[in-house]
Amino acid sequence: MSLSLLWWRRGSIDVVDAKVAVDLATAQSYSENVFLFVPNLIGYSRIILAGVALHFMSFHPKYCTLAYGISCLLDAADGHAARALNQTSKFGAVLDMVTDRCTTSSLLCYLSSVYPEYTLAFQLLVTLDFSSHYMHMYSSLVTGSRSHKTVKSDVSRILSLYYSPTALFIICAGNEMFFVALYLMKWVHSPLSATFDFVPAIFAGMSWAEAMACVCAPICFLKNVINFVQLWKASKILVGVDLAERAKAREEEYEKSKKS
Repeated sequence: MSLSLLWWRRGSIDVVDAKVAVDLATAQSYSENVFLFVPNLIGYSRIILAGVALHFMSFHPKYCTLAYGISCLLDAADGHAARALNQTSKFGAVLDMVTDRCTTSSLLCYLSSVYPEYTLAFQLLVTLDFSSHYMHMYSSLVTGSRSHKTVKSDVSRILSLYYSPTALFIICAGNEMFFVALYLMKWVHSPLSATFDFVPAIFAGMSWAEAMACVCAPICFLKNVINFVQLWKASKILVGVDLAERAKAREEEYEKSKKS
């Protein structure tokens, strides 16, 4: 099958023919099987660990936190593996993003049952997280970006800084640690002062889970500000693409009317 058949053009945007893409995926060789790329195998293991965490979430906090934490840490490993092995893929990028969104939203759903008075806040966080990442991913695809993590500073300085590897890891890790801390606050109640001889006065009456929540709360707030910026920028990009396509359609209609 000729790879040249895979692409057709709609205006200025390359689009994959779905039937040809399915045929290529079905006929792929073992040596070049994208489903079996190492970073994607890591992605599958993250899904399994997330499932284990969900299983233990309501009755075994240690196993739940361990499985959830490893799943989140592997989020950094798959990216390094993809670059080191030259196994980056659109499937892997979407798998990674969907796993992140589903894992975090599952934890937030559980937190809604633990803290019912904050259910609306958790629902808004899930909504913002999903919508901003979906629209950002879609805007990246329609503008031909090789990765949704590639954002130029002239498009958004904030997102360009956010998607640098170090900043991305720190902000995402801090965000997840805040939600994990909220989860552990249900189970951990001993004050830090009962365990350690010296505790800063601000944390004296808190458990270590409450202290971790306080430390990570600003990072969680920053992450959601960035989510809002991402949603707004993606919306503007999609509107810009719409305007460009509509202008091109009007030009083509005008040229046809001149010829007729």
